[in-house]
Amino acid sequence: MEVFQYVLRKLLAGIPLVLGVTLISFVLIVYFGPDKTYELLGKNPTADEIAEIRSQLGYDQPFVTRYMDYLREIVTLDFGSSESTDEKVSSILARTVPTSIALAIPGFVLGNLLGVVLALVAAYYRGFWVDKFIMGFAAVGMSISFLIAIIGFQILFSSSDGLDLLPVRGWDMSTPLQYIRYVTVPTLATVFVALGYNTRFYRAVIVEEMTRDHVRTARAFGVPPVQLFYRNILKNSMIPIVTRIMFSIPVIVISGSLLLESYFGIPGVGKVTYDAIVTGDQPILKAVVVLTAVLFVIAQLLADICYRVVDPRVSLK
Repeated sequence: MEVFQYVLRKLLAGIPLVLGVTLISFVLIVYFGPDKTYELLGKNPTADEIAEIRSQLGYDQPFVTRYMDYLREIVTLDFGSSESTDEKVSSILARTVPTSIALAIPGFVLGNLLGVVLALVAAYYRGFWVDKFIMGFAAVGMSISFLIAIIGFQILFSSSDGLDLLPVRGWDMSTPLQYIRYVTVPTLATVFVALGYNTRFYRAVIVEEMTRDHVRTARAFGVPPVQLFYRNILKNSMIPIVTRIMFSIPVIVISGSLLLESYFGIPGVGKVTYDAIVTGDQPILKAVVVLTAVLFVIAQLLADICYRVVDPRVSLK
């Protein structure tokens, strides 16, 4: 009952966030967005023809009326049809979101897991060559553009100048083997770039925890290094680690997939978003903005629940 009440409170608290995001997105994307009136008209349209098209598009409606229609679309999850393909937006998201999740999961999991492991090793050998090597590798990962990393791994694994082992473009999840073949290059590029940021952040958190009084006391009492790092350092570092992991989920699913899917031609929500930006497809853009806001609310909720899991002292209030 306590968890249910907490979840309900957090969901209600997330409503202002969603409303704020939708208001800003409505003003930028819809109200001041591209005017499609003349795209639907021939040459030298008459005033009556212009007025008729603007009425059909709803451009003649007041701001409040158009925004309330947008909120109605959010509540009913009915964003209409794509202006480019005439397919229902809900069908597009139902088809593309699972693809984006399948694309993002391997890089997301490996990037964070390896980041924590490398951070622990670097913190354990702080000041030694191992630490400097790991931090140097992290700095390289942070300094290289995501697009350059994608091109580099594609040349290495997918071109005739490299190993020529994996597909250059496309997507196939018909079998586990095909899925691995198509997801490997995007995953390697994601992990390479993410490791830089994750390792430096996690190392900073762990090193700060190593300076706490309870860690020095445990070390003075002869607690073995492995037990010290696991029970006294890593467990007490999980709050900021969980925060970073959870709040990177919306970014990975939407923003991260946008570049990967556009470059590799993967039919996910990122590719659809990119095409919608290029063509000015407002129904899809509105739906993606709402999806991103909802993901942030869910990420915040999951983060608070995970706080309770990793640290029993945290209460769900």
